Amino acid sequence: MFAAQCGSSRAESLTGAKLGQKIGDVTFVDAVGKKTPLADLKGTKATVVVFLSFECPVSTSYSPVLTEMKKRYADRGVTFVGVCAAESENPASIAKRATEFAIGFPIFSDSQGLAVAAFKAEKTPEAFLLDHNLVLRYRGRVDDAYAARLKRNQQIKSHDLENALDEIVAGKAVSRPITEAVGCLIGAEKEVKKDGSVTYYRDVLPLLQANCQQCHRPGEIGPFALMNYKQAVNWAEDIKTYTETRQMPPWKISGGLPFHNDRRMSDKDIATLAKWVEEGTPEGNPSDAPPLRQFTTGWQLGEPDLVLTPSSEFTVGPGGPDLFRVFVLPTNLTEDKFVVGYEVKPANPRVVHHTLNFIDTTKAGRGIEKSAQAREAKHPSKDGYDRGPGYSSDMGVGFFPQGGLGGWAPGQLARQMPEGYGFLLPKKSDVVVQVHYHRDGRVERDKLQIGLYFAKKADGMKAFKGGVIPGRFIAIPANDPNYRVYGSTTVKEECILHNITPHMHLVGKKIKVTIKFPNKPKETLLEIGAWDYNWQETYFLKDPLKLPVGTVLDVEAVYDNSVKNPNNPSNPPKIVTFGEQTTNEMCFVFLGATSDGKERSPFANPFGGGRRRDREKAKEAAKKADKQASR
Repeated sequence: MFAAQCGSSRAESLTGAKLGQKIGDVTFVDAVGKKTPLADLKGTKATVVVFLSFECPVSTSYSPVLTEMKKRYADRGVTFVGVCAAESENPASIAKRATEFAIGFPIFSDSQGLAVAAFKAEKTPEAFLLDHNLVLRYRGRVDDAYAARLKRNQQIKSHDLENALDEIVAGKAVSRPITEAVGCLIGAEKEVKKDGSVTYYRDVLPLLQANCQQCHRPGEIGPFALMNYKQAVNWAEDIKTYTETRQMPPWKISGGLPFHNDRRMSDKDIATLAKWVEEGTPEGNPSDAPPLRQFTTGWQLGEPDLVLTPSSEFTVGPGGPDLFRVFVLPTNLTEDKFVVGYEVKPANPRVVHHTLNFIDTTKAGRGIEKSAQAREAKHPSKDGYDRGPGYSSDMGVGFFPQGGLGGWAPGQLARQMPEGYGFLLPKKSDVVVQVHYHRDGRVERDKLQIGLYFAKKADGMKAFKGGVIPGRFIAIPANDPNYRVYGSTTVKEECILHNITPHMHLVGKKIKVTIKFPNKPKETLLEIGAWDYNWQETYFLKDPLKLPVGTVLDVEAVYDNSVKNPNNPSNPPKIVTFGEQTTNEMCFVFLGATSDGKERSPFANPFGGGRRRDREKAKEAAKKADKQASR
């Protein structure tokens, strides 16, 4: 067992247990039941024993890191040994899981906790470095990839285990022998009450079914499952913390008007989960359980009129930063169509974090893909990872598309447009989909599909038209935690606003869109108080807004370009200029509306922002900052 069942208050302080002591009397059992003492596994220079769990997403994320490290140190007299501390795993299942994650060193079972006791291990993953005499010289994290469990740092700044290994191999003392491991707690089975005022089967399971299981079930994007009592107990403290802080279920809007697909839980339901945890996670009576939730496996809106998919599978590597891949999907339409519904179906939802869908009538995406494919063919990756159709683009799709086609995020249902409205998909156009892939420690493959539903008749249909509120800026100063950017657009043709998509990059902190109708006070349309680049969506208004001519829409965005921002791509912080790269920034709010007029957009300056003059000023500002920094 692991994770929260031991309580978040347990032993978070650093510990030096067993440091300087010999760890010799430990025996491991492999998949066929063979017992092997630690002394038979040790390296001539050093031995790394790392405690792992295939149920802990932090632990599995280190599978490729540790495997690669083992390869680098193999000829330097260093061996690696894995120990699986989860009680639910037996030697045979551990061997199977190790193969799935392609771990390149032996993994042994410790279901009785003997190795845990010998090393005084507390978390997974936690690394223990022994010298040639099996004396413990280092214990703690592999590196500082995580600020907290499930919360990655933007950059890895300290490779603690490697540093300690280099010192041991060189015959030196380890300069930093203790670090705090970040991951899932190892512990004995928690004793829970059978009954209480809030029980799992009667009160908690219905909430998990309604709010969590869409993603937290086998094969889906959730990093762990919440399908039964044992799993819920394992992650109880995290359930309490993440729901109380409203990090889960994922819904970034914190203020404004009502939108479809709102995944926020009520205060009452959040309090129920918290009370269940505080009372010791009582199980209750299984007869109180609701029926199992049934999940739709086919197309939610029926068979689509057109299904688009890449030409072949895309291979996602097991480790490294998240990947943003753009797929160009030709429609080959011989006539214009109105899209009145769409559904995105990842073939591998375990690794598809979200998608953003666009319409390209210029073939710009095809040109970028052709160049990228040529580069990748000329410089193939040695393992074949991150390869397949499409091209990689961290920020956007690499060009300004001619229209949007919604998007998909975990838990989002198929989208059907209001009666009489649709996305105009011109003949011969392409659908361009940016997919955010989240790595899970395994080599994964995906070939998503997007199903399109067309209007039966084009007569009387109104097309969605694009607009944008551009936040104007040249550069964001370094070390400024609250840099504000403003932008505005006006309605030049009466229209109905249907959807809105805010967009910033990694140093974005919060964003607010307000609307000012003629002769009325300003009101908040949408507000995101804690911006997260990893959770971007197209938000559809529950009640589309009629916007008269003269209506003003404003955006105010705040950026945190300081060391306190864990997502900052630069450390120390650097001046951040406007641009499309990971280290650049943007501020756009994309609008989707319909109108009776013939204008391409009912909004003034619909495709503004990022003017050439601004980009040139940004480049000059960056050059000036670099010169000052080098003095």
